[in-house]
Amino acid sequence: MRRVKPFSFLNGNYLSIYALFLVSVLSGCGAKTETSEAPDDLRPAESPKQRSPDSDTSLAKRKTILFFGNSLTAGYGVEPTQAFPALVGREIDSAGLDYRVVNAGLSGETTAGGKSRIGWVLRQPVDVFVLELGGNDGLRGIQLVSTKRNLQAIIDTVRRKSPQAKIVIAGMQIPPNMGPEYTTRFRQIFGELATENRAVLIPFLLEGVGGVPRLNQSDGIHPTPQGHRLVARTVWNVLEPVLREESEHAE
Repeated sequence: MRRVKPFSFLNGNYLSIYALFLVSVLSGCGAKTETSEAPDDLRPAESPKQRSPDSDTSLAKRKTILFFGNSLTAGYGVEPTQAFPALVGREIDSAGLDYRVVNAGLSGETTAGGKSRIGWVLRQPVDVFVLELGGNDGLRGIQLVSTKRNLQAIIDTVRRKSPQAKIVIAGMQIPPNMGPEYTTRFRQIFGELATENRAVLIPFLLEGVGGVPRLNQSDGIHPTPQGHRLVARTVWNVLEPVLREESEHAE
């Protein structure tokens, strides 16, 4: 596992503004998460090539990749086709891999909310599960032991409902306004979970995007379409070998 540099791109006044936006926007846009309501539907994050030509029968035979996360996964502020799960779906098409991508992102989701709705989301088995949660916990200063416990509970539910599923954990980092000890410990949680569960780790989901104004929307938090393209590249670099290995085992 490669060493990840601390989340240190923020300084001065920009840090204060960024931290304020993080708490107000990410918390505010997810008012539903406190009641852990499930989204009305799970949106297929598929390219036109994946959707239109296939019959229901052929779709049923496809393996499923499920992205389970918060507003970053949901694609807050951009079109569904511009969010990184949909862009990963295009890469899958180009690679000739037989997978369908489902976007189960919910804006404002915390790990507690994710723990509550994971059973509903996994009504159908999945083959690859990408877990992108924890950022909102860190921004709210939730106890780290609770965050890790909730993430582990989500992983345990996936293992129980889809024992064959490959789990990919998206690492996250937060600004240092919670203090260096909390910030460092938060960053370490994701690598620990990956090691303890033999899961695949994306070291930092927002690598090269977090804190770069031109790659984020006016709130300074959520990626623009260009930012999502870079996030998709980060995810794809880790996910592609996983999918190819799974495909080879299925042959």
